[in-house]
Amino acid sequence: MTDALVDEVTETDADEAPAEWTADDDWTDEALALLRTMRAPHRRNRAKQVGFAVYCTLLLLVIWGGIPSLGLFLQASMGADYTGHGGQLLAAMPSGIAAVGLAVLLLAVRDGLWRGPVVPPRAAADWLLAHPVRPRPVLRPWFWLSCALAVFPGLVTALGGMVALGLTDRVGLPAALGWCLLGGVCLPLLATCAGLLVERSDRAAHWVRRLTPYAALLVLALGAQSGLAAAGHPVHWLERVELWSGPWGWAGIAALEPTRAAVPGGWVAAALLVVPTGACLWLADRAAATVSLTRLRERARTAAGVLAALRTVELRSAKLAVTSASDGTRQRRRISLPVPRRGWLIVPWRDATALLRSPARLGRAVVLSVPAQFCAVLAHGARGGLSWLAAAVALVFGYLAVAQLLEPARIETDDVRRASWSPYPFPALMLRHAIVPTLVGVLLALGGATAVVLAGGGVAAWLAPAVVPALIGAGLVNACRGVMRQDLMISPGQGTGGGAGPFLFAAWYAAGPLVAVAALTVPLSTALRSDAPTAAAQAAGLSLLLTAGLLRWAWDRAAKLTGRPRAGAAG
Repeated sequence: MTDALVDEVTETDADEAPAEWTADDDWTDEALALLRTMRAPHRRNRAKQVGFAVYCTLLLLVIWGGIPSLGLFLQASMGADYTGHGGQLLAAMPSGIAAVGLAVLLLAVRDGLWRGPVVPPRAAADWLLAHPVRPRPVLRPWFWLSCALAVFPGLVTALGGMVALGLTDRVGLPAALGWCLLGGVCLPLLATCAGLLVERSDRAAHWVRRLTPYAALLVLALGAQSGLAAAGHPVHWLERVELWSGPWGWAGIAALEPTRAAVPGGWVAAALLVVPTGACLWLADRAAATVSLTRLRERARTAAGVLAALRTVELRSAKLAVTSASDGTRQRRRISLPVPRRGWLIVPWRDATALLRSPARLGRAVVLSVPAQFCAVLAHGARGGLSWLAAAVALVFGYLAVAQLLEPARIETDDVRRASWSPYPFPALMLRHAIVPTLVGVLLALGGATAVVLAGGGVAAWLAPAVVPALIGAGLVNACRGVMRQDLMISPGQGTGGGAGPFLFAAWYAAGPLVAVAALTVPLSTALRSDAPTAAAQAAGLSLLLTAGLLRWAWDRAAKLTGRPRAGAAG
């Protein structure tokens, strides 16, 4: 108690405005030099670890990217023709690049809600910055480190764009790389500066939270438009609007400049990318030192907690930490439903109330159901392996959509003692948590199927509601998996070259959706391609049988969580 009080008083005093100090009190350079000397052994070990990580990354890029690309160019020099897909690639690039660019900006500003580009280690935030030292020499390197880390994926993407344009459109490699680098470098840097703005400003963070759902919908819409354009249904006037709407579109104009589908104004777009990026970096370099000490401490602790959870493969703990920090202190909606008079309706009533009070979960379910329906439409028009792939991706997005509705079940399994209020055995309680997600998921699927049918789709679109219960059952299986099985990652029988441990862990971690997707992909693809009532009925029947099996599996897993025998659980 006394220690906690002392810690609280110390932290409160440190958060107060420091006393004024003059240049004679400034020991910043000396303190940093002393810290560099004391941390020299640690920095050498750290440099070795970073160097090894960079070496492994470059080796993977060379093996999986560089060598295959070189082989393709060698084949092209010997007469192989890869220009057959050039038209589709060029048609998909305007809205596709806009979708990727907007997604990069969205991820950066969302990162600024809980971490941000300026996050020193806890030691620097809790101890060093509390002393009379200038924050700029301490914080500025972390901002530029974030810029470097953000630019690296952009460089890889620019190299990929160079290879794609060189093979499919016979564009000169230097020109393709130069124009692709404009977007690959400027967009990540602009996104990093936007993340710093969100990290510093509560007002910017408020607007990011409000606009995130609409931006996510816009990204999905741009992705769908890109797929339709590649399939031969472009909307040229809308693409022109998107290309000139912001930096996400200017990057597309630059990438198209050396191709036969160039848009007038490529040099203007290049200037619009380079000049604002330089100005934003200049301003951000000076603003990096103005982040409040209290905010730096909170974010350093959150980042350390997330990193610790990731190191122990506690993915849900990391997600909850990020979500809690990103939501901030906004108030939950106090929506109440009439209390039911029948006891068996209590669990659905609680789940429906929780869903209404957290509309973001319902919004994410709606957003994720859109690409599920879109991929199902692609599976309807594709053939062979491509149809199977589209059906599998549709099932994955469908599972991710309904998984947003199963949060009450996951909360129950986080700590089974929370279920002490329930008169039901724990496995029966978990099955009751599937009622509301199933109803909401079926309604979302019915809405999507209706839209597809009205747009000219076949009767197989009505399969969407039929697969929802199986996906709900898969989500319950995952919710009842229990503590993380880190022992699956590394086993004594593995050799020096590694083993199947990570794959075994991934199979255990996603067992429910893996089984559901594997069992439903081929029947769903067959029903979508044939568009025959018989095939649709067979797929729906298989989905119901799979649902029963998955619910039984979830029951068994839930029983193991509480140690109760299966026979003693009654509904």
